[in-house]
Amino acid sequence: MRLHLYVSRKNPLAWLMALCLVGSAVARIVIACLKGSGESLQVWSQIVLPVAATLLFVLIVLLDGKERFYKTAIPVALMAVFYAIRPHEIMTSTIVRGMYYTCLVFYCLVYLVISSGRLRYPWLLLFLFGAPLAAVGYAHWTLIGRGFVEILYYVLPEYLLFLGGILLVFAIRVHTDGTYHPTWGDRSDGRRIRSLSAMNQVSPYIMVTRNSSDNSFEDSFEISHVDRYIRKKRKEGLTNFGITHVLLACYLRTLCKYPGLNRFLAGQKVYTHGDDVQYCMTIKKEMSAESPDTVIKVHLKPTDTADDVYRKLQAAVDEVKNSSLDSDFDNTAAAFTLIPGVFLKFVVWLLRTLDYFGLLPKFLLEVSPFHGSLFFTSMGSLGIPPVYHHLYDFGNLPVFAAFGCKRKAIEVQEDGTVVQRKYVDVKFTLDERIVDGYYYAAFFKHYKRLLAHPEVLDNPPDVVLQDID
Repeated sequence: MRLHLYVSRKNPLAWLMALCLVGSAVARIVIACLKGSGESLQVWSQIVLPVAATLLFVLIVLLDGKERFYKTAIPVALMAVFYAIRPHEIMTSTIVRGMYYTCLVFYCLVYLVISSGRLRYPWLLLFLFGAPLAAVGYAHWTLIGRGFVEILYYVLPEYLLFLGGILLVFAIRVHTDGTYHPTWGDRSDGRRIRSLSAMNQVSPYIMVTRNSSDNSFEDSFEISHVDRYIRKKRKEGLTNFGITHVLLACYLRTLCKYPGLNRFLAGQKVYTHGDDVQYCMTIKKEMSAESPDTVIKVHLKPTDTADDVYRKLQAAVDEVKNSSLDSDFDNTAAAFTLIPGVFLKFVVWLLRTLDYFGLLPKFLLEVSPFHGSLFFTSMGSLGIPPVYHHLYDFGNLPVFAAFGCKRKAIEVQEDGTVVQRKYVDVKFTLDERIVDGYYYAAFFKHYKRLLAHPEVLDNPPDVVLQDID
């Protein structure tokens, strides 16, 4: 089982480590200035590279060491490159060079395995940092008699570097909360699902785009109970409570039993948002054809009650409608309009590429209407039936739902009596690659049962299932 290693900013040893590593970087720069500048290639490989790797290590530990300590393997690999191309007087034979390079590769692999928690002995890092420190100590004695600057160049930065590494080992802790923590292959907006069947792992490479992989689903929900529930909630003070809140709250509650619909595809891999349900909706500040559209994104949880959904959604809507300023989405879109068309195509290509590898900045993910769990839109407010809305090939949104106006239907019962019922028509467009048809069918059957008893949405769920690993 994988360990979840972390380093807390509150640990004094972490700051002592940072002090040593920053001192190592400063020492390299100062010593380089004392020795004088050489060729530009040597400056980049012997000064810029190790300094950048050292500072990157410090930043990862201090800024993201609580959740993503494993990323320190990146600057460690950069330092290995530095030591690989650094001139060494003793490496005169091919055999010695081969053994040296093999040791560097082995060093990086061992650090990668330990830092990602795959090896259950993090104390082994003591040897990874202690052995080079001992080698530096030995080198110090062999340099006696040389110039002061030359001794400092070979010894001081390395002393501080590996001493900081040893301090870091004593600052490392193991998460014991029993929850999942990110590792290699995860994204900032989701955890990768690694235990899918072979077919489900291969199919995204065959069905590449969402619009070539979508399923269309249509149903009608009887809402007599829902209407009574809405009137009850409005009497309780939720004045703008409506069918959107009920449909959305039911969707969240169904995710408690079928969490697979909170998955998404990115880079031909399947991920899950976990307990973060990102709901997107298009709204207008005014109900007129001239009023521009904007998009809001609300972060919900499967455990949210109907009241929670109402408060979160209403707060987001009020923020947009009551503000004279543009939303973050509007400001971001306006910034893109300033880019000339030819360059904008390149920018969009770059964003697609970054998104493919999970490198898109978090602030762009937050304002993007193309990234999320669910897009739910009301055609009823426009006075028209629901439509099948396409999925976006850009981004990762896997579900797009639309519902229309309420309608009445006259139905004949088995005993011959005639009753009038209320319905709302709903249409879903679904990415078939996140779950199979059986799973979708089970989800919507449960969803429909909840809509028949909306009062259960007043209380948190008794059980919340987690998605597979």
